[in-house]
Amino acid sequence: MRIKDELFGKEVLDAEIQIVGKVTDVILDRDTFEVTDLVIKKTGISEQIKASENLVPMELVKVIGDKILLKGEDDI
Repeated sequence: MRIKDELFGKEVLDAEIQIVGKVTDVILDRDTFEVTDLVIKKTGISEQIKASENLVPMELVKVIGDKILLKGEDDI
């Protein structure tokens, strides 16, 4: 998998299918080179008001497809 092609720019949705933001970067484990976290930047009007980034651990990712779906409380 090419990280840039597969993850960067993808929309991230929470368990209620609400848009959280888009992937702008990833955090890698230095020893294993595995992706440990996604860096998510808010999109839409909230992006214009306040630029903010959030880290989402890969353990909270349920599905990666056209969009990235996060696990809900029932999945954890």
